[in-house]
Amino acid sequence: MKIEVWSDFACPFCYIGKQRLESALEQFAHRDNVKVEFKSFELDPRAPKMVEHDVRHMLAAKYGMTREKAIAMNKNLSDQAKEAGLTFNFDTMKLTNTFDAHRLTHYAAKEGKREEVIKELFQAYFTDSRLLGDHDTLAELAEKTGLDRNETLKMLAGNDYSAEVRADEEEAQQLGVTGVPFFVIDRKYAISGAQSSEVFLKTLETIWQETQPLRVIGNDAGVCQDGACSLD
Repeated sequence: MKIEVWSDFACPFCYIGKQRLESALEQFAHRDNVKVEFKSFELDPRAPKMVEHDVRHMLAAKYGMTREKAIAMNKNLSDQAKEAGLTFNFDTMKLTNTFDAHRLTHYAAKEGKREEVIKELFQAYFTDSRLLGDHDTLAELAEKTGLDRNETLKMLAGNDYSAEVRADEEEAQQLGVTGVPFFVIDRKYAISGAQSSEVFLKTLETIWQETQPLRVIGNDAGVCQDGACSLD
């Protein structure tokens, strides 16, 4: 079973959804037969690398709400994150452009470190208030997973893996993905949003049963074959 996950590092529900999926997989009896592959998706491709205002200001301006409403919304998200075992620090969060962070994940995939880097990126953004648009920050996070810092900086300085990010985003458009997180299972089933671990687990179990071959109960007694019928 293959699960493809489109997400962005600036998306709180993507982090929560990732955590809930992993929780479901820990309970899934066939976890060893599941491959999870993360795909790139930018919520705001035009976002600058340096943003002076905070996340509350951004939400208020984008959705036409009061700052107090934005604070309440973030409080609700923080509570959901806490239930999933995560810590969100909206007060110190640094808004930025995530394109280079996505490029880093593709580089990490080549080096066999993609899952580790993705984990570091989400924690850096939502918990540690790191600036993911900064190359030195990205190189530091990459180094924590075992990647070479200088080689990472060299990669980030150019345009390496830009095409891979764009390919993921184009694929999302072709599939009709308009929001993240978006989970595609075996290219036949899809789950939109950060559903509960129970929903993920039930879906995995249902799909697993549907894809398994028929199980024959009993022996061949009372069966007619090749023009004859067994009387045993």
